[in-house]
Amino acid sequence: MQKIFEQAQRIKLVIFDVDGVLTDGTLFLGDDGQEYKAFNSKDGFGMKLLLKSGIDIGIITARTSDVVKIRMKSLGIKYVFQGQQQKAAAYESLRDDLGLTNEQIAYVGDDVVDLPVMQQVGLAITVQDGHPLVKQQAHWQTQQPGGRGAAREVCELIMQAQGTLEHAFGQFTGQ
Repeated sequence: MQKIFEQAQRIKLVIFDVDGVLTDGTLFLGDDGQEYKAFNSKDGFGMKLLLKSGIDIGIITARTSDVVKIRMKSLGIKYVFQGQQQKAAAYESLRDDLGLTNEQIAYVGDDVVDLPVMQQVGLAITVQDGHPLVKQQAHWQTQQPGGRGAAREVCELIMQAQGTLEHAFGQFTGQ
């Protein structure tokens, strides 16, 4: 765990996949073709705390959905890349635009489409119910499955490693 904390201390940007990470991967489709996704409010709150601590957040997802755009806007996330079948190109573009190194970036994915990015970043993370090949490549795995608190775990890990978690919680505990 010490090595994970050392990697997490360098992180300036956390990139999340959506389906299977910020959701449990279930897609609800209405008769009208409208797509619905269920997001976990604890994950969202953790993401807001992480942003307040000075860490940027990005989204790279293979699917395109209005609900993702709406949810990320409500969380204050500026870097949203949808429809990215080749996620590495979006990753490299965002990394270069922000002037970051691979070591300063964490990526959270759950399936093989995430591997090209996970193999580049300084901290590759998967969720508890991630694909076995992804688990083999990840530096760290959450205890919670995707869409059920995994993103919150990631946010708290980064904040704990960087010494900002107690301060973030202090506003609620009075300490």
